[in-house]
Amino acid sequence: MPNIATFAAGCFWGIEETFSQVPGVIATRVGYMGGHTENPSYPQVCTDQTGHAEVVQVTYDPAMLSYEKLLEVFWHSHNPTLVNRQGPDVGSQYRSVIFYYDDEQKNSAEQSKATLTAENKYAKPIATEIIPAATFYPAEEYHQKYLQKKGLSSCHVDFE
Repeated sequence: MPNIATFAAGCFWGIEETFSQVPGVIATRVGYMGGHTENPSYPQVCTDQTGHAEVVQVTYDPAMLSYEKLLEVFWHSHNPTLVNRQGPDVGSQYRSVIFYYDDEQKNSAEQSKATLTAENKYAKPIATEIIPAATFYPAEEYHQKYLQKKGLSSCHVDFE
């Protein structure tokens, strides 16, 4: 039985491409989560008024890939010390969030954040939120696999 994980780490195009390359990932979908507007559109989310984060929802095979490995990919895919931005993208829709679906995911996420904090890996405190998953609203079709459709392998990310 596949499992689901949802992460926000800046622009969803790049993080989707990163997760889609991980062995054991069955599927990825980009969308919006964590806001107060039902069925938000991309233009609405871009106003920074809906409260949603741009997210990637990852479906994975737990027999091949652990949630802890997904957390490692998440932490190494963006700068988790930045508040409401990644690279050139600014706004709450670009915040860093781990959305958990159960206590096991919550505990793993909190432990991984605590470990990184204890290791003093970053010069600034980790700003990543760890919050319960909410309704996932899929992004418009043209956003799904966007980088793949454009023949690109990554987005520019500025690790400060």
